[in-house]
Amino acid sequence: MAQPGSKANIWEVLFPFALMLLIFYFLVLMPTKKRQKKVQEFQSALKVGDKVILTSGIYGQVTRLSEGSVQVQIADKVRVEVARASVGGFQGQEPVVQESATL
Repeated sequence: MAQPGSKANIWEVLFPFALMLLIFYFLVLMPTKKRQKKVQEFQSALKVGDKVILTSGIYGQVTRLSEGSVQVQIADKVRVEVARASVGGFQGQEPVVQESATL
């Protein structure tokens, strides 16, 4: 501890802040980056014929893929074009895309 009237060592002041930033990185940022990478890999690996569930809760089968969108057949002769980001996971499996909290 620094004596009154003397200058505090810069490391004594910065160490707690650096420690907090490090803890924040490992507890918040690292898991978020891993989750985003997993979602991106899932959505880029989609192929025609996959049975998927959309983030809106609609079940369907992938019939066509394009750069930023996916065509999903949701009923006989009913196809919808949706963004790749709206595909949440495969039917019957745990969703890859987690629901986001709405305010």
